[in-house]
Amino acid sequence: MKKVILAYSGGLDTSCIIPWLKDRDYDPIAFIADVGQGSDFGKIKKKALQSGASKVYCLNLQKEFIQNYVFPALKAGALYENKYVLACALSRPLIAKHQVLIAKKENADAIAHGCTGKGNDQVRFEVTARLMNPKIQILAPVRNWEFKTREQEMDYAKLKKVPVDVTKKSPYSIDINIYGRAIECGVLEDPWNEPPEDIYNMTLDPTKAPNKPTYVEIDFVRGIPKKVNGKTLSELELVKQLNQMGGKNAVGRMDMIENRLVGIKSREIYENPAGEILHKALNDLESLVIDRESMNFKRMISQKYSELTYNGLWETPLKSQLDAYLEKLHERSTGCIRLKLYKGTCQVVGRKSKFSRYQEKMATYGEGDVFDQSLAEGFIKLWGTPYL
Repeated sequence: MKKVILAYSGGLDTSCIIPWLKDRDYDPIAFIADVGQGSDFGKIKKKALQSGASKVYCLNLQKEFIQNYVFPALKAGALYENKYVLACALSRPLIAKHQVLIAKKENADAIAHGCTGKGNDQVRFEVTARLMNPKIQILAPVRNWEFKTREQEMDYAKLKKVPVDVTKKSPYSIDINIYGRAIECGVLEDPWNEPPEDIYNMTLDPTKAPNKPTYVEIDFVRGIPKKVNGKTLSELELVKQLNQMGGKNAVGRMDMIENRLVGIKSREIYENPAGEILHKALNDLESLVIDRESMNFKRMISQKYSELTYNGLWETPLKSQLDAYLEKLHERSTGCIRLKLYKGTCQVVGRKSKFSRYQEKMATYGEGDVFDQSLAEGFIKLWGTPYL
């Protein structure tokens, strides 16, 4: 039997994929990626073995996820279509990377995933895998197997004695990791419908958020957040704390119509408290320490970086080149940003840095003004000359 490494979540689709692969003479090895879903991985591992997996890998990738995927995207200011912080999209190349590494370790012939043919994740998994190993075989059973409905999958699971704890389809499709949460389907498929409050989990209803604002100070070193309210935290603890602080103040909700890579528009709801706080904080720090032309150029970099991430091109040469540029750009992105979190709003209210380009003596209209206003007349004449 040919070995195949399956990205396994423990849901109905991937649980059915295991016996489906065995029926086709594959030896399925389940790979569970812990990116902070909060799941009972012991239970999921047991379920994979009961479903017919010959072996199970369960790797805690949370630290690597934040350090090597989330923070580089933060430094890039990568917001897909100027909104989505890419919390779920960023986890896919990480998972695919370890799938390929496990396949190499196991001398496996193929990898498999449970993505549908309508979404973006199939692209992210497969492109990443092929860039790492162009010869690897990739199986996508959900795209072409014989089951047309969830009920047919449940009947198959029962036939194969696969343990499943679902009796009906959830109205929503939910994806979660340590950085954020994505919700789609159900009533959300009508873009006119207001999202019902029960879909949210990480963020409080703004009308029920505290009446007193929460202030938070974040210290950055070369574009990487290091401290919250003066306390040095690990990458994971920093993200967790900001998610908690933002969530209780209803910060981090996003409702958007986005353009999927496959060519259709999709209505998506996101919860990213830490993501919204960190992106606003670092962007404001950049405005303090980075010159105007570099800031203008960085906006183009941000858009391209977000597109590369969303479109599954994380392991490409251009993305690596942009990382090198951003490392240079953020040499002076060190400082502290103070934010006010209040009933769904996140507002920068203070900033300071030893590399600040702001000069009060040039900006002030009061005592100590050193700006020579007499220079303005000649400057204005020169500025308008090309258009006369």
